[in-house]
Amino acid sequence: MTENQKDVYAKVAWKLLPILFISYIVSYLDRVNIGFAALRMQQDLNFSDAIYGLGAGVFFIGYVLFEVPSNLFLTRIGARKTIMRIMIAWGIVSSCMMFVKTPMQFYIIRFLLGAFEAGFFPGIILYLTYWFPTHRRGGIIAVFMSAIAIAGIVGGPVSGWIIKYMDGTHGLHGWQWMFLLEGAPAIILGIIAAFILADSPQEAKWLTAAERSQIAREVGSSNDELQIEGLVRQDDGSKHDLKDVVRDPRVYALALVYFSVICGLYILGFWLPSMIKNYGVADPFHIGLLTAVPFIASASGGIPTRLENAGGTCLAA
Repeated sequence: MTENQKDVYAKVAWKLLPILFISYIVSYLDRVNIGFAALRMQQDLNFSDAIYGLGAGVFFIGYVLFEVPSNLFLTRIGARKTIMRIMIAWGIVSSCMMFVKTPMQFYIIRFLLGAFEAGFFPGIILYLTYWFPTHRRGGIIAVFMSAIAIAGIVGGPVSGWIIKYMDGTHGLHGWQWMFLLEGAPAIILGIIAAFILADSPQEAKWLTAAERSQIAREVGSSNDELQIEGLVRQDDGSKHDLKDVVRDPRVYALALVYFSVICGLYILGFWLPSMIKNYGVADPFHIGLLTAVPFIASASGGIPTRLENAGGTCLAA
């Protein structure tokens, strides 16, 4: 690997990863800030735990239904417009949570939030395949996904502070301010992304012609030109369609592993604030500080490991 090759991918990483990383932090906050809202929202709106739990879970129905269509749409209009559309839409919907009064409104907005946000994470993973060959992809994605730990560290104290100290400001509850203030960044980032991101290396004006050719050549040689619309071409020229995927037991084994990981992650996100409150901690800001503890542990152990596996640092290697 030449120094020139390292410099090119470092240049790409520093251009793309900051906006994508920050956006994923905001994305995760918009999914789980409902856990902090429950500290006061349930009492203010007289929602039972069953109503809250159903509303939190309805998010994933919209997410599952629209995840694949959203990514197929990405291949048609490009990543830049797709990411802008997703972020602005979910930011608006997330902010609209402040107007919820009834359980049905709660369910509808949570469903819409899942539907609008559905294509973001898989869309970013697909987008990164356009820029990085296979041997670099794992490290880049690991750094990107580390945003979850950072979101947990930052989001808890911020959400708790907003709920406590902005309660009653201009006649609004603290949880209403939380949805407004944590939804707005998604709208702003969506607009910024439209100016920063390029759909592909070939359209990146901040790369030289030689750099664009190098990325296209290396990504292509590692068989990373994905053929969406149901087909992926292998090194031997063969084609595999959807029925081969659904018949492969390895797909279900990996899905089960990921399902288990996600269940644990969202149990923390949705219920940890209420669990801490039930142990006698009443101050929302203190609850926010305590919810950051598991994510600090995750960041302390997980992020260095990811960087090590990525070869020291994904941005330099």
